[in-house]
Amino acid sequence: MKKAVALLLIIAAIYWSFYALLPSTISNIDTDKNLFSSDRALIHLEKITQKEHPVGSHNHSVVKDYIINELINLGLKPEIQEGYTISQWGNLVKAKNILARIPGSANTKALLLLTHYDSAPHSSFGASDAGSGIVTILEGLRAYLNDDSKPKNDIILLFTDSEELGLNGADLFVNKHKWAKDVGLVLNFEARGSGGPSYMLVETNGGNSNLIKGFTAANTKYPVANSLAYSIYKMLPNDTDLTRFREDADIDGFNFAFIDDHFDYHTSNDTYERLDRNTLEHQGTYLLSMLNYFSQADLSTLKSNEDYIYFNVPLFKTVNYPFSWIWPMLVIAIVVFGFLIFLGFNNRRLKLNDLLKGLIPLLGSLVLSGVGGYLLWKFLLWIYPEYSEILHGFTYNGHTYIIAFVFLALGICFYIYSKFYKPGNTANMLIAPIMLWIIICIAVAIKLKGASFFIIPVYFGLASLFVLIKQRKPNLALMALLCFPVLTIISPFVKMFPVGLGLKILFVSSLFVVLVFSLLISVFGFFRHKRRWSVIMFFIAFCFLISAHFNSSFNEERQKPNSLVYVLDIDQNKATWATYDNLLDSWTENFLGENPNATSELTNITLASKYNTGFTYAKEAPLMSLIYPDIKIFKDTIVGEFREISVVIKSNRDADRIDFFANDSYVFKDFKLNGVDAYKLNEDSYAFENRKHNRLFTYYIVDKEPLEMVFTVPKDQKTKIEFFESSNDLLKNRLFTIPERGPSFMPKPFVLNDAVIIKKTILID
Repeated sequence: MKKAVALLLIIAAIYWSFYALLPSTISNIDTDKNLFSSDRALIHLEKITQKEHPVGSHNHSVVKDYIINELINLGLKPEIQEGYTISQWGNLVKAKNILARIPGSANTKALLLLTHYDSAPHSSFGASDAGSGIVTILEGLRAYLNDDSKPKNDIILLFTDSEELGLNGADLFVNKHKWAKDVGLVLNFEARGSGGPSYMLVETNGGNSNLIKGFTAANTKYPVANSLAYSIYKMLPNDTDLTRFREDADIDGFNFAFIDDHFDYHTSNDTYERLDRNTLEHQGTYLLSMLNYFSQADLSTLKSNEDYIYFNVPLFKTVNYPFSWIWPMLVIAIVVFGFLIFLGFNNRRLKLNDLLKGLIPLLGSLVLSGVGGYLLWKFLLWIYPEYSEILHGFTYNGHTYIIAFVFLALGICFYIYSKFYKPGNTANMLIAPIMLWIIICIAVAIKLKGASFFIIPVYFGLASLFVLIKQRKPNLALMALLCFPVLTIISPFVKMFPVGLGLKILFVSSLFVVLVFSLLISVFGFFRHKRRWSVIMFFIAFCFLISAHFNSSFNEERQKPNSLVYVLDIDQNKATWATYDNLLDSWTENFLGENPNATSELTNITLASKYNTGFTYAKEAPLMSLIYPDIKIFKDTIVGEFREISVVIKSNRDADRIDFFANDSYVFKDFKLNGVDAYKLNEDSYAFENRKHNRLFTYYIVDKEPLEMVFTVPKDQKTKIEFFESSNDLLKNRLFTIPERGPSFMPKPFVLNDAVIIKKTILID
């Protein structure tokens, strides 16, 4: 009975660790007017996600006008900021930002509420990314104003444009708008999936201590934040609009972004229906609490040189303490650990031989779970090659795989520990896990300080060790309660890592399971029949792998991403069908056949793609009478050792974008695009240095405006520039007869897709 109670407590702790991350109820349409209502926010969302609305499209303007009208309805005076920018991603666009401002009574610095209103090119409805941000701000601000709140700080609303293309709208505001210098703090609302808890991530160039103190004081109901995610986020290439504020103007901010159900990210399934309502509610709780607090706080005092460790845990919400505590807490843990080992030997509860044997099951479980998990995922990719079509790496059955790998790791742990455990040996078996946890804490204190809250489970592990040394038959319920910290703090990471970084990280989840299990040996050590438990765990893992198998294929609920483009090479008078797919299907085979060419000129070209995805197959296509773009050279002048050239390109067929390429051996001293200087590493460097795949830049066309390129090259350089003018209308173009994809397919995201492309070369000799 005692073992059953202990097991139930462990299960309850794991459940609690996830339950506390999200609101369990949704605010309805009758919620008080001064409170956030998800149902009221959803009214906005349904209207702005009727159609795709990428930059340059008609629906993009529709969404812009809707936001403007809603701001007017709130009694504000919105304005538009527009202008050309070229991002560090190499994308040029005329962005159109929407702004409004609420004056404060005693402004120190302004609080800026931020999100973007463009959807991903070209097929996403943008419900989560970032329609959720739009409606969170609109509904949250409505509730705030209905509460007759009087802010001390000015509140600036900024709905940026062209975030998906390279943070262009944020770049335009930060570097060109007069309000930018007034901003003291930014609250940015984002998404990289369609559900799950929203994570708070800090953006700062200095210390985070004052920001974390403010976040804690805001007392949001469901904080999901930890300094490990903060440290890892800073290492990754992922950017949001907030990046421009931090890098270009040293303005601090908070990102609030949800990342689960990643399979919907940037796809045609990012719809009103698929947005998790609990997630939207979560965003609303963040907005109102943060708005109420920081609209009254002194935003001029947020800068700090000190960093804080922070993490969320049920009941206590956000726990934080200074980095300066890291080493003292470690030293205390090591001293206490040494004392307990001395006490254990002195009481004859610890034996050196048994203690050393405890290393074997721990290391064996780590190696088998980690290596086995890594190899198993590689094996699954081999069995299911269709997974490669999901470019971001999180499959529709990804959650099932996470559960399967968890139980597989548990099975390994139970089995190996069954080989080395003997009655009365639990205290000895706990020494190696605590030692390993301390070693990990030392390592993270040196290399990854944000993870130093791992010392908290160590302290409770030491408490468990003390009880085991003092008592031969401790109360298992008490021992289970002492395991609550490791379960409630670490369990969410088992899911967070593969959700956030892709299923290739499943082996990391397996390692976390082993680390948690190793501290739970203070409870599981008293469980008999560990081998039977391992069989149960393996059986459950097998069942979930079977479940994943039956959900591995594509269907109407789990659509296969596929791709097709038509490329007309004007120079060679040749047309080609091309795809990015590794596995052709019934739709793409209509054009590429069963045996397409795996090599062609196109397979050496990588158009702008989030994952550097290139064409995989191509096949000759019929020539179509497309309307060619106009190319005019207005200036060609030699000045000294350089030659200045001005070229204007105008699309005559409502193209969406033009991608430009030039051999990386070509030198461009200067390069202006519609009056904007191309990105340079520094003032003395050349434009487009160190470019990848010979790509220069991509021009996204807005308002049908032509592109003017003014560039300077060495006078003896013969320059050849290739460009691809693309329109995302392959399925709608009257020149083509392209059938609908069918319910089991969807356009592949992150690549130029469903496009009619004209390829042309400009030769300057």
